[in-house]
Amino acid sequence: MPFNYVCAVVSMIALFSGLAHAETWRPLALNSSIDQVQPMTGLVVWHNNEHADSDAIRLEFAYMLFSHVVDAEGNYNWSAVEDLLDQIASRGHQAILRFRYIYPGYTETAVPASIKRLPDYKEVIAKSEGKDTAFCDWSHPALKDFTLDFYTKFAERYDRDPRLAFVQVGFGLWAEYHIYDGPMELGKTFPDKAFQALFFKHLTEVFKVTPWSISIDAAEAVRTPFAEQRDLLVLEFGLFDDSFMHAAHGEYNETCWTFFSRDRYKASPAGGEFSYYNQHDQQQALSPDGPHGESFERAAERFHITYMLANNQRSYQTPDRIREAGMATGYRFRVTGYETDGERSRITVSNTGVAPIYYDAYPAISGLRSDTSLRGLAPGEQRVCRVARVGTANDVSIECDRLVPGQMIQFEARLEGE
Repeated sequence: MPFNYVCAVVSMIALFSGLAHAETWRPLALNSSIDQVQPMTGLVVWHNNEHADSDAIRLEFAYMLFSHVVDAEGNYNWSAVEDLLDQIASRGHQAILRFRYIYPGYTETAVPASIKRLPDYKEVIAKSEGKDTAFCDWSHPALKDFTLDFYTKFAERYDRDPRLAFVQVGFGLWAEYHIYDGPMELGKTFPDKAFQALFFKHLTEVFKVTPWSISIDAAEAVRTPFAEQRDLLVLEFGLFDDSFMHAAHGEYNETCWTFFSRDRYKASPAGGEFSYYNQHDQQQALSPDGPHGESFERAAERFHITYMLANNQRSYQTPDRIREAGMATGYRFRVTGYETDGERSRITVSNTGVAPIYYDAYPAISGLRSDTSLRGLAPGEQRVCRVARVGTANDVSIECDRLVPGQMIQFEARLEGE
């Protein structure tokens, strides 16, 4: 028998064998629904809000002071951070933290006393927001060195801590890049551009897992280095918009979002805070047409929002409406396929939400995880995840090491099986 003929027969047998094996996948039944805000998404209240224990939220926000961690001798003590994170986690929530140096009306900065008492360190007190306000001395190298060192130590301790969802950073009033009035001298009362560039690159190096974000106001070329150093825009960082949905949002704010790229959400979270420009913005933030003609759900979809600070919304809305709005943010997983070949399972997951999940999350069967993570799965996309185990409908879950006790990632499924 000719050799070529033998090879052809063998090849045909192998081909049909592979097809037969491929056809052994059979569909399994799976039914599940989403009825809660998903972890690390949704509307957010401050940690000291009287409604912070609500199950309509999954995230809490807190300002922290550098001087709460570093004492007068320059020693680090993380007990204030630990206590706060434990308090938030005890409610089944996670934290969004922002450290700040200055705040309108505060005549003491949060710069540690060990730096303030240096003889050549000189702070300035001037009017801002109509109030006497203390401004840091950014001309002093000790403050710059401390700021870098602080985030190095913070990341070493909390980068993989499930109690922490996201970190916000920035300079100026509220650490939001705001300087409406008062002194604004680069290199003196505000960090120079060279240091800011160094700072952003440093954060990229020290935070390996936890996403960090800056205010959209950092798009201002007069006080930040991004316009001049376009390589900084390649860094993976998220954005937060502290006046979301105000009347002129489509002008200044949206321009800032676009400057940093509207695709940035694919790698890092987009968030913010409902506008406090006036009472109307707060009262109507969650109304069907929003405060200015667009619903929050539509705005969240357009900007791929993962979280939104809404500290005062319980004054205007019910917990059910807050939950409903929160469920319109972030990721939302749907299992569109669940199959087995008798030895393994194949789970197909799509994201029907408005943003990805930013931590590893794995489809699992009876605790055995797939090797394929759902991290970064963009809206409208799907992934096929294989698990080396056969299970039933009740055995399927999505597991994530970034959750605190009491949290779970839900998914939708309406599969009948054979």
